[in-house]
Amino acid sequence: MNCIIVDDDELSRMALKQCVERTENLELLAECSNANEALEVIRSKKVDLIFLDIEMPEMSGIEFIRNFTDLPQIIFVTVYKDYGAEAFDYNVTDFLVKPVEYNRFLKAVNKARDINENLQISNEGTTDIFIKKDGRLIKVDVKEINWIEALADYVNIYTINGRYTVLSTMKSIEQKLPHKEFARVHRSYIVRLDKIKEIEDNAININDNIIPISRSYKENLMKRLNLI
Repeated sequence: MNCIIVDDDELSRMALKQCVERTENLELLAECSNANEALEVIRSKKVDLIFLDIEMPEMSGIEFIRNFTDLPQIIFVTVYKDYGAEAFDYNVTDFLVKPVEYNRFLKAVNKARDINENLQISNEGTTDIFIKKDGRLIKVDVKEINWIEALADYVNIYTINGRYTVLSTMKSIEQKLPHKEFARVHRSYIVRLDKIKEIEDNAININDNIIPISRSYKENLMKRLNLI
């Protein structure tokens, strides 16, 4: 899983970084000293997990998850034990108290990994989704979806039969699709892999429509393709 550390205290960031480096299959993408820096990373890279301090200047960790949607899994890290109950009200994955012991850190990471894997496995048998339109629920076969585009608080779902606009986040949509058949290629785009006609530089061609690929998602996409 790709992760970032968000903490205004340099020593705390260093301690968490050491924990990350000891943990197999956990890659640190960035260390951020405030929530605004974290937001920039999330917008530009594929982040699966955030280690988030609560008490920070300008914007606290709790204010961060209140103000922004479509966030990755979050593990709170704080010196204040009293935040525990409130933290879980925001559906965070886990809550760590500083100084963080590695065994407790590893338990939290394994919990996040299980959640991530279960979401992927649970959707592998998905064959259709239902979309609200004009007061009706329309069944759409996932094999008919070409690509999905984020549009503020909405997403456009492009299918062989046309376009549907629904109120949703990309994270919510991504969790409902079979992982093996779809790939996130940009913060604003998800594509169906078998609909890709060709890839050139940082662009995908699907039915002569050009879909951008961001640098942070390209490596993962290349791993998913059946390259010769």
